[in-house]
Amino acid sequence: MKKLILLCVSILVISCTGNAQKDTKKEKKEYAITKTEKEWKEILTSEQYYILRQAGTERPFSSPLNKVYTDGTFYCAACNTALYESKHKFDSGTGWPSFDRAVKGNVTVDVDYKLGYARTELLCNTCGGHLGHVFNDGPRETTGQRHCINGDALVFQAKKKL
Repeated sequence: MKKLILLCVSILVISCTGNAQKDTKKEKKEYAITKTEKEWKEILTSEQYYILRQAGTERPFSSPLNKVYTDGTFYCAACNTALYESKHKFDSGTGWPSFDRAVKGNVTVDVDYKLGYARTELLCNTCGGHLGHVFNDGPRETTGQRHCINGDALVFQAKKKL
């Protein structure tokens, strides 16, 4: 019996050690717009830098963009890439601007483990700026997704009336 227990413990230790040695680093994506941290700090406000470059989160209900529903487009505050259309914005009640989808091809996803569990992080596909996270509790009649976005990561441009 002791030999069986010793064998099981040995197998467990070997399998854990083998997995611990695997390289889990992933390749860093190259973005069309890259800048040094110093250059980003020169063009972004301290709040924008915290959100976009350090993956920070603004306080809920603190963004003036939270209640903007005017017809127009929300752009990346770092590189001016069109990210979200106001027609896809909804009031999620969470305190952050929420959208059920992004402009096709302009937002990419990554996995964020900062809170100790996996969350789907949203990034600008042009500069890699952190925007927020996506959750599956959005409007069921559309995509079912909620893109929970930091307002400081965005700049809004109303559609020009003809």
